[in-house]
Amino acid sequence: MHPPLPSENEVEFTAIRAQGAGGQNVNKVSSAIHLRFDIRASSLPEPVKERLLRLSDQRITSEGVVIIKAQTHRSQEKNKEDALRRLRELVASIAVPPRRRRPIKPTLGSQKERLERKKLRGRTKLMRGRVQD
Repeated sequence: MHPPLPSENEVEFTAIRAQGAGGQNVNKVSSAIHLRFDIRASSLPEPVKERLLRLSDQRITSEGVVIIKAQTHRSQEKNKEDALRRLRELVASIAVPPRRRRPIKPTLGSQKERLERKKLRGRTKLMRGRVQD
């Protein structure tokens, strides 16, 4: 089963000027991309939306909007692809629900072993007391 991925029509792209080096070109061309994806308004399944909103990721705002800034490439199209790839990776990372933890009882042998270690440690600490004649 493939994880649900956001479609491109649910994503809003904004071209902005990239930061950093780039010579004269960087001042003229808006090659960086701001991607905005509203989690609540998306077509993702509800459990996936909930897990996404619970993520403590700095790219997710308190309103539930994912904002990704891509500016590694010189071309706007490559930055757009990069931003979309990163969004899909984020969604895919939480698409599979975490396994439920089933608590188990410790075995009788491990309980006895633990108590033995505690007794031994207690005896070691007893020997550290003040020396008396």
